[in-house]
Amino acid sequence: MKRTIGIQLYSLREYSKTRQDFIETIKRVAKIGYKIVEPAGLHDIPAKEFRSILDDLGLEMVSTHSPWAHTPADCQKIIDELGDLRLTNCVCGYGPNDFSDLDTIKRTADNTNAMLEIFSKAGITLFQHNHAFEFDRIGGELKYDIYLRMVPGVKLELDAYWTNNFGAESPVEMVKKFRDRMVLLHLKDGPFRQDANEQTYKNGILDRKITLCPLGQGDMEIERLLEETPDSIKEVIVEHDYSNKEMWQTVTESYEYMTKNGFCVGTV
Repeated sequence: MKRTIGIQLYSLREYSKTRQDFIETIKRVAKIGYKIVEPAGLHDIPAKEFRSILDDLGLEMVSTHSPWAHTPADCQKIIDELGDLRLTNCVCGYGPNDFSDLDTIKRTADNTNAMLEIFSKAGITLFQHNHAFEFDRIGGELKYDIYLRMVPGVKLELDAYWTNNFGAESPVEMVKKFRDRMVLLHLKDGPFRQDANEQTYKNGILDRKITLCPLGQGDMEIERLLEETPDSIKEVIVEHDYSNKEMWQTVTESYEYMTKNGFCVGTV
């Protein structure tokens, strides 16, 4: 099946330093042909105005990484903002210190469950975005498996590349494993074998450059992965934390790879 292609605007953060730069970036994304944007910050644009900008450009938004749920205290403000964005889902996610051992995983799960209770009452679906550290193992078991047993209500925006955990796991197998909880899919590409010790995070965001590349030019088995992705997922969100090419070239080549191979549809 063909899915609609979108882009996580964090990929283009270097071109979006100011409010006007951000708006121009969104316009250029639309010209490439991306149909969906997933923001990671609105650059002080009010939520209703941001949604209006997307409407004028013919762009859709099915999720956002801004706001991002951290604690139960955040939830009511987030619910209000999601209403202005016309969204009924919310993202959460954590850093490596929140998955360091069984005790921290339990505390992280308790925090997620507290947020789930609030969001569920407001009709909001809570989904979680992963990095690589959730796919470390404790006693041979994935940390993510341990955690997800404790939070049966949370859904997943699976970042398929990160599930390889520097070559330790198969993204195709991880999609098979978690397909029943997935609501969104993130795609990036690059070599799997990289030095995990070189990866650092700051406030849950990758703070050390890794080697990534346009879709179809790395180790990801994208066609097999998409075959295992449930049909209920109608969108693919492209995200590049970094790239071995200039980023506009990267997001353009990724769009062309996904559309010319018939995996996704855009607008051009």
